[in-house]
Amino acid sequence: MKIALLGYGKMGKTIEKLAVDRGHEIVLKVDKDDLNYNLSNVDIAIDFSIPTAAFNNIKNCIKNNVPVISGTTGWLKQYDEIVALCKQKNGAFIYASNFSLGVNIFFELNINLAKMMQNLNQYTISLEEIHHTKKLDAPSGTAITLAEDIIKNTTKQSWALNVTTNPNELPIIAKRIPDVPGTHTVSYQSNVDTIEIKHTAHSREGFALGAIVAAEWLVNKKGVYTMKDVLDLK
Repeated sequence: MKIALLGYGKMGKTIEKLAVDRGHEIVLKVDKDDLNYNLSNVDIAIDFSIPTAAFNNIKNCIKNNVPVISGTTGWLKQYDEIVALCKQKNGAFIYASNFSLGVNIFFELNINLAKMMQNLNQYTISLEEIHHTKKLDAPSGTAITLAEDIIKNTTKQSWALNVTTNPNELPIIAKRIPDVPGTHTVSYQSNVDTIEIKHTAHSREGFALGAIVAAEWLVNKKGVYTMKDVLDLK
């Protein structure tokens, strides 16, 4: 595949290395908030930019008939607009809060655990995420996905960052520690025991590999998909 990297920070550089190792070619690298780039020689675009650039990057790809996947978080208030544009233009798009193959399996474990725990009111639910100090958003997109799936399957009605006294809210504790790629823990605690599921990323390579696998899957398809489609988890 001929790949455009929209965002060329640490994640973009990791994707570049793994993509080349898998036999793909990087034909475009966009490192700034810039839309003056040419997509005519591109098979697919991978967006790991910044929240203020992601929406325009994705829209630009869809308008130019380039399939695009995005792992940028913090722009999702405009997600429905992208979905509508993709359908209008018969484009192809995947967004994931986390492309790691392991994290997407973790998402499914989280849903199944929430369903099993939904009637056990003696357990208090909490969620913790730890990331590197350069991460721009808090809580992480991955933590929000985990929280939303818990809310759908329990009596929780919303989530709150760090501290809450409302029993209907799910607290998400967000910590920023240097050089931590990403750790997410979901806990159910009672007076007699604690049940936890945890995903710990050891490097950015898991996120990058998942993005490339998603890109390989999306080529020659039309529509809006998720990692559940890529991994056949539905």
